[in-house]
Amino acid sequence: MFHSMRFKLIFSFLCVSFVAGGISLFIGTRLLYDAVLREATNQTRLALNAADDVYRTNIRFIDMALNITTLGIGFRTSFMDRNVPDLLDRMDRMAKNADLDFTGIALNDCRILCRISGKTEDELQSDNPIVRYVMNKGASIAGTIVVNRPFLEKEAPGRAGEITLYPSQPAGQEACLAIAAAIPIFEYRTTGKLLGVLYGGRILNQSTEIVDSARKSVFFDEIKSETTMPATSIFFDTTRIATNMVDQRGIRAVGSRIGKEVREQVIVRGKKWTQRLDDLGDQYISAFMPISDIFGKRVGMLSVATPESNYSSIQRKLMLLFIAATFTGALIAVGMGYVLARPIMGPVHRLITASREVSEGDLSPDIGPVSRDREMAILQQTFKDMVESVKRTRMASQSKIIHSEKQASVGRLAAGVAHEINNPLTGVLTYTHMLLRRKDIGDDIRDDLRVIVESTERVRKIVKGLLDFSRQSKMDPEPTEINRLIEATVKLVENQALLKGVGIHFEPGDSLPAMALDRTQIQSVFLNMILNALDATKPSEEIRIASIAALSADDMGHRGVEITIADNGCGMPPEYLNQIFDPFFTTKDVGKGTGLGLSVSLGIVKEHGGTIRVQSEPGKGTTFFVWLPMERQEGRHESDGSGR
Repeated sequence: MFHSMRFKLIFSFLCVSFVAGGISLFIGTRLLYDAVLREATNQTRLALNAADDVYRTNIRFIDMALNITTLGIGFRTSFMDRNVPDLLDRMDRMAKNADLDFTGIALNDCRILCRISGKTEDELQSDNPIVRYVMNKGASIAGTIVVNRPFLEKEAPGRAGEITLYPSQPAGQEACLAIAAAIPIFEYRTTGKLLGVLYGGRILNQSTEIVDSARKSVFFDEIKSETTMPATSIFFDTTRIATNMVDQRGIRAVGSRIGKEVREQVIVRGKKWTQRLDDLGDQYISAFMPISDIFGKRVGMLSVATPESNYSSIQRKLMLLFIAATFTGALIAVGMGYVLARPIMGPVHRLITASREVSEGDLSPDIGPVSRDREMAILQQTFKDMVESVKRTRMASQSKIIHSEKQASVGRLAAGVAHEINNPLTGVLTYTHMLLRRKDIGDDIRDDLRVIVESTERVRKIVKGLLDFSRQSKMDPEPTEINRLIEATVKLVENQALLKGVGIHFEPGDSLPAMALDRTQIQSVFLNMILNALDATKPSEEIRIASIAALSADDMGHRGVEITIADNGCGMPPEYLNQIFDPFFTTKDVGKGTGLGLSVSLGIVKEHGGTIRVQSEPGKGTTFFVWLPMERQEGRHESDGSGR
């Protein structure tokens, strides 16, 4: 059963379904998590802005209460008459309505006229920052202030014993935060001489009004039962002094501290900052913003923290939905696999059998009738085409092997024949030259002897070509400057080209590195190609030679130098281009070429790890491209072009 086509098809569908479902689950969960986290972060930032509005509203409320009090005729009358009992009564009612912890009146000569705490002094203490600010600036002010213990004991002795103070930065003196306002009292209501200052404020340490108001105004009271209420906190430096975040005991986490990283980002750098934090053992998405006092110094932070668990339930539900969809898809895949396996099994089984027959060497397998299913019919036809291609490839390979074996045999035969012929030829030439030196022979015999010498020299040249073709010469590479080698080769044929009236122009490439080459062999390649070009050109035509750094045409990963040898001579027909590197093939007239020059040249270039390409068109000339690697590469492919 485990090896049946139906099982494999169904199993494949299941694997695809589970893999696709798993990938979708992973990606979907990740995207969902990122989307939920991004949305939660945005919501927390918006909530922080709303909490900031609540904070500033409370400051404005205190400022407004003091302003209204100073504008009253009764207040001004009592102030001018120094009616302290009436002033205390008015300030006491104002403090209750505005929920102030302290309020008082300071005169312009730095004496305290009265306080709701009941304590009065002749001199204004230096620890009252908000009064000090108005005395210096002559203008009203409202905002956050840092107050120390002496200030609390004078202004709000009842609260001084209830709240916890914390060291302030950088002095380390125990202090707390407060929101306060101070209104100057002028001789003529808003202008004239400054007569005094009405001030008042609210202590923030362990206060619940602002943080609870912020939560209600932002999140309202209709929070679902499965969610946890977001928390608003006020920090003095890094210490939480007012909050509705509760610890593991269920009480407000006043006095807990936040990390130094938050302080660095918010208090030191003055940035709004949002981050996932582990706070009091739970994960929160927390947003922070700095709180500055009336002098512009950053002294604390306002924070809104949303429990991450509020969003994890949504993530879990969607994950379960993804998992359910994956299993549903798996069940559908099982059904589809069972239904689709039936019409596929027959043709596929026949194709498997036919493939086995082809692998065993039978290139005429029976694949049965063509299926009515379009895709299966295409598959069957493709299989037939593949078998036919294999047949053609096999025949071509066999032909190439036979041809290679023939060439190898010809090479071995040529080497043997050349060695056997070379010695007799040397003897013939030697004795013929000796006869030519004799003075007692007639002119007719001397002419016959010269014909013998010329014919023997021609045979000797053919024998030398055979020996070069068949002999494996050992390379002797040495550092070579390719441009100098080409220039030296051109000088060898300059006179011959000058006599024929053909111009040779060489354009050396710039900054070509020295290459490890067998100078003699490579020079013979260039010389052979230049002579071929010279034979193909007529007077007034030209041969152009150039060198340039270039990547290999066969393998773009190898750097090298390409030498171009181009002429505008007679050119070659296309049918010759695939033959001219074959031994003994030549386009020259009988007696003018052996057909071995390009074969030997190709072997030399391949031995150096290079390639030769050629382009030619009848009547327009021929161009050879010789590419040599900067570093020798073994096993280069044969030339994909041809030459003459």
